[in-house]
Amino acid sequence: MNETKDSLYNVNVISSDLLATPEQVKQQLPLTPTVARTVFQSREAVRAILDRNDPRLFVVVGPCSIHDIVAAREYASRLKDLAGRVAGSLMLIMRVYFEKPRTTVGWKGLINDPDMDDSFHIEKGIHLARELLLHIGELGLPAGTEALDPIMPQYLSELITWTAIGARTTESQTHREMASGLSSPVGFKNGTDGSLGASINALQSVRRPHHFLGITQQGQSAVFRTRGNAYAHLVLRGGGGRSNFDAVSIAVAERELRSADLPTNIVVDCSHGNSNKDPNLQPVVAENCVHQVLEGNQSIVGLMLESHLKAGNQSIPKDLSQLEYGVSVTDPCIDWDTTERLILKLHETLLTAPRLRRAPSRAVGA
Repeated sequence: MNETKDSLYNVNVISSDLLATPEQVKQQLPLTPTVARTVFQSREAVRAILDRNDPRLFVVVGPCSIHDIVAAREYASRLKDLAGRVAGSLMLIMRVYFEKPRTTVGWKGLINDPDMDDSFHIEKGIHLARELLLHIGELGLPAGTEALDPIMPQYLSELITWTAIGARTTESQTHREMASGLSSPVGFKNGTDGSLGASINALQSVRRPHHFLGITQQGQSAVFRTRGNAYAHLVLRGGGGRSNFDAVSIAVAERELRSADLPTNIVVDCSHGNSNKDPNLQPVVAENCVHQVLEGNQSIVGLMLESHLKAGNQSIPKDLSQLEYGVSVTDPCIDWDTTERLILKLHETLLTAPRLRRAPSRAVGA
C-alpha cells in the first residue's frame, strides 16, 4: 500500500477557516473603563460573598441561552433596574450563555451558529457575544456564562464576572485545567446523574496549579501555567430523576465538601433536575433555599434561575421570522413578571435573615 499524506492527515476534515485572533477582535471591540470597573467590582463582590465577608446571596438569572441580541438588551435593562432595588440582600448577575452543550445534536448557541441556520459563522458569533457583553457591562450589570469551548475565554473572559462549568464537562480534565486559570470565580455543577463525586474531584483539581495547552491573544499555541482558582465552588442542579436542593441534600453536600477539605460554598441551580425541568417550580426551589438561609444556613451563597421576557420555550423554525420575541429556544424559562415578583419576595425575606441582620452597615457594592 502506498500511503500518502492525504490518506493520513485530516481524513474527515472538509475545510478549515482562519479566525481573527483574540487580540484582533479586542482591537475592534475594546474593553472600556466603565466595563472594566463593572467586572472588577462585581468579581470582588462575588469573592466577598464566597469569603463570607458579604452576607448577601448572588443570583445568576437570565435566559437559558442568548439567541436574540435585541431581547437580551431589553432583559439586561430590566434586570439592571431590579438589581438596584434588591442590592441590600441580593447581587444579581445576568445569565449570558452563548454556548450550549448538546447530548446528541442541536443548536449549539449564538457563538457557533449566530444565524440559527447551520451556517456556523463563528467569527460573527464571537463579535455578537462580545458586543453584548460590553453593552451589559456599560450598564453596570455583571454577566455570568458557561465556559464550554476552551479557546473562547481568550476572546471574552475579561468581560465575565462568574463562570459555570456544566454537568457534562465537570469531569473533563480540559475544563478543570482551563478553570484553574480563569480570573473569575467558577461554579462546578454536579453530574447529570445527580452525584457529587465528579464535582468534588473537580473542585480539588481546579484549586491546584496546572499546565496545559492553549492559545495566546495573538493566536499562537502556548503552554499555560496556572496557580489554581481559589474561588471554585459547588453548584447543585439535581439529576438522575431527583432534586438536591432540600435541607438534607444541602447537609450531605456540606459534609462531602468538608471531608474533601473544601469550603462549604454552595450555589443552587433552581432549574434542570431541581425543578424537574418545569420552570413553574423554579420559584418553589428558590423560596425553599431562602427559607433555609432564614433558618440559619450559612453554606448557600447563590442561586441560578432560567428566566426570559416571556414564559416557556419554542422550537427553532425554518422561517426565523416566525420566532416569538422574548421566548427561549432552549430550556423553558419563567417570564419577567414572575422573575421580578420572585426576586422582590426573596429580597424582603432575606432582609430578616440572621446573617443579614448581623451584618454591619456598609455601602452596597455591585
